[in-house]
Amino acid sequence: MQDVIDLLNSHRSIRHFSNQPVKQPLVEDLIRAGQAAATSSFIQACTVIQVSPGEQREQLARFAGNQSYVANAPVFLVFCADMHRHKLACEMHQAPMQSGFTEQFLTASIDCALFAQNVVIGAEGSGLGACYIGALRNEIEAVSQLLTLPDLVFPLFGLCLGYPDQAPEVKPRLPLSVTLKQDSYTQGKTLKQSDKEDVVALNTYDNQIREYYKSRTTNQKPVSWTEQISGMLQKEARPHMHAFLQQKGFLKK
Repeated sequence: MQDVIDLLNSHRSIRHFSNQPVKQPLVEDLIRAGQAAATSSFIQACTVIQVSPGEQREQLARFAGNQSYVANAPVFLVFCADMHRHKLACEMHQAPMQSGFTEQFLTASIDCALFAQNVVIGAEGSGLGACYIGALRNEIEAVSQLLTLPDLVFPLFGLCLGYPDQAPEVKPRLPLSVTLKQDSYTQGKTLKQSDKEDVVALNTYDNQIREYYKSRTTNQKPVSWTEQISGMLQKEARPHMHAFLQQKGFLKK
């Protein structure tokens, strides 16, 4: 059991891969492992598109902000939240599908994330490295058209897989006292008291992250976690997403 916990705690994003190919039977085993993840009401709302190296992959790399590892990774997968097959299931029984509910968007997205994390754990346990690519959502309509996704299907993120050609440091996570709460969010205190304790813990964590960024071998930067987050959340977060998802048949009610 400790081996599994150690594996989970050793996760790093890998962006540079060796030339060693990943055999297709292993890819298919990883997808089966993804299918074994928990799925809300057995809905199984994830479809994975494996994109071969070439022009289509290079286009995806451009859509994702010219991230070269999208084009160069031995394996690139696009995870799609998919309610289209459920429409087919309803049609098979002449039952009109009630679609567009926010709950359906949530369950499909969560299903897809659980599926993908199983794939990543299986990949890392098999000696592969992985990197999620959320930047596909920068140009989500173009990605959707390129992959010919029908209504009720949208791309959540990509995933690079391959044998690592780098060994980056593990990035420290938030303190457990901030992340794990007992019985309630405020743990029997007022929100003001609870927030004060969290701010103390976040200040300590900020120092840890500054040291991490200063000492890591690549992409050093003089920034703390709260500085990074406060800078990010002053900007719009892909405002095109809402209209796109409604156009695809999600978040209508």
